[in-house]
Amino acid sequence: MKTGRKKWNLLLAGTMLAGALAGCSSAGKEAENKPGAAADNVNKEGFPVVNEPLTLTMMGPDVGIQNWDKMPLFQEMEKQTGIHMTFQNAPKDAFETKKNLVFVSGTYPDIFYAAGLTPAEQMNYGEQGILLPLEELIEGYAPNVKKILDDNPEIRKSITAPDGHIYALPVIEFNQPWYRNPLWYNGEFLKALGVTKLPETTEELYAYLKRVKTEDPNKNGQPDEIPLSSASPGNSLRDIRTWLLGAFGIYEEEIYVDDSDKVHYTPIEAGYKDYLTYLNRLWKDDLLDHESFSQTSEQREAKARNNQLGLFSAWTAFQMMGEEPNTDDPMFSPVKSDSVAKPAIAKNKGINTGAFAISKTNPSPEASMRWVDYAYSVEGATMFNKGPEGILWKYTDKASFTKEYLPVPDGGDREEYRSRITPNYGIPAPTINLPEIDKGLLGDVDAWIANETKTKLLDRGARIPFPVLFLTPEEQAEVTAMTSDLNTYVRQMEAKFVTGAEPLTNWDGYVATIKKMGGERMAEIYQTAYDRWKGN
Repeated sequence: MKTGRKKWNLLLAGTMLAGALAGCSSAGKEAENKPGAAADNVNKEGFPVVNEPLTLTMMGPDVGIQNWDKMPLFQEMEKQTGIHMTFQNAPKDAFETKKNLVFVSGTYPDIFYAAGLTPAEQMNYGEQGILLPLEELIEGYAPNVKKILDDNPEIRKSITAPDGHIYALPVIEFNQPWYRNPLWYNGEFLKALGVTKLPETTEELYAYLKRVKTEDPNKNGQPDEIPLSSASPGNSLRDIRTWLLGAFGIYEEEIYVDDSDKVHYTPIEAGYKDYLTYLNRLWKDDLLDHESFSQTSEQREAKARNNQLGLFSAWTAFQMMGEEPNTDDPMFSPVKSDSVAKPAIAKNKGINTGAFAISKTNPSPEASMRWVDYAYSVEGATMFNKGPEGILWKYTDKASFTKEYLPVPDGGDREEYRSRITPNYGIPAPTINLPEIDKGLLGDVDAWIANETKTKLLDRGARIPFPVLFLTPEEQAEVTAMTSDLNTYVRQMEAKFVTGAEPLTNWDGYVATIKKMGGERMAEIYQTAYDRWKGN
């Protein structure tokens, strides 16, 4: 039985932060690193990475239940590579603050790990010389990364800054196509209502939600069913917007590119108005949870576990509903409206930039690149994802990467135990996610979810709405100046239009305001950036 997701809201006290910043200095490290701790100490292939022991400093976020100093992953990496890591971490919730202070402090860790460096940060600190260019290191010391970039030129384009340099390595995700958590139908409700064919249009979806509201599918004699529920107070209806916007032919991101390579600013598109009109109809008919704009994920989860929700967003339905893994609750199949021939289905971008960077004070960039390159191999990615072999898993056929799980050492939850043996838990750790990593470990439910994803999303034309790309410093400055106010206004108006606080007859005024705030200019900037990316 799942107990629901845990959150660790840790605060970083000022004194702790000051101490951590002081620890970022490389002073004294020279005594530990022998004079030859540079390229001539580094083996270009095989293990160990270095001939003489090397100590490097690493800064990364942790989720509050880890001890990186004693983590089996880092211990095994030190054994194999000869590189000892010392850590200057901050809790995940405070990491952005620490990262910003470190960059202005003048004293840097050797490695930024899972740092979530934005394209703007990469450009800024790369051009200042704080972050080293990585492309030559990749060529000489990272055969796994090099092969990935050679085989996937769109990834190389997406991590290359306009000045031609690569300042950070990404998380590469080839094994998870979801753009955002899917929507799931309550299978018990489907069965109670005799539904054997999922809705394919917005009208069929409306009719189904209406039945959930009026026909008591949870059979408790109370009118307590909630047909559709959302929970994302900070970003309005983000968890369901992805899938319902697609019914009107557009994508959830503020910026998307169509099949003709034209860039659009979503909040002023006609399809966005149609989406708002549809949700307003659901709201007025009490088919969309009226607490959607205010409730937390935990409050929505409580409704799911009370068997009240008909359709909701989650990693898996059974986790949300507090059940053992099962295949009873089908994944939402994207519906279409009368205005389009097919729904727009968003696919994961596949990369998360800014995961690994090397600072200018690093005594051995070559060794650092060789160290992280292992995480981009099948064997290394498996270890970074699941911990060293022999703790939670073992190979049954290493040649084919087939594995089996071992009993959890403390008899507890496997995922919680995994969080203590590898840093790749809840943070954007630099690595690649491949199908081989889970080979032999997936059960029947996992296979069913993969098939649901394939048939309902991938086989129906899911694509990336907009690629990962860099803006020039000038473009970034202009976008940054407009983004906050635009996003705030758009989300406020979304809530007002959906709830009826603002009538949709005022749409033209809303669009005029967006244009004055720079909505059209945003599309122009990203069109230029997209054309540059595509032609690179």
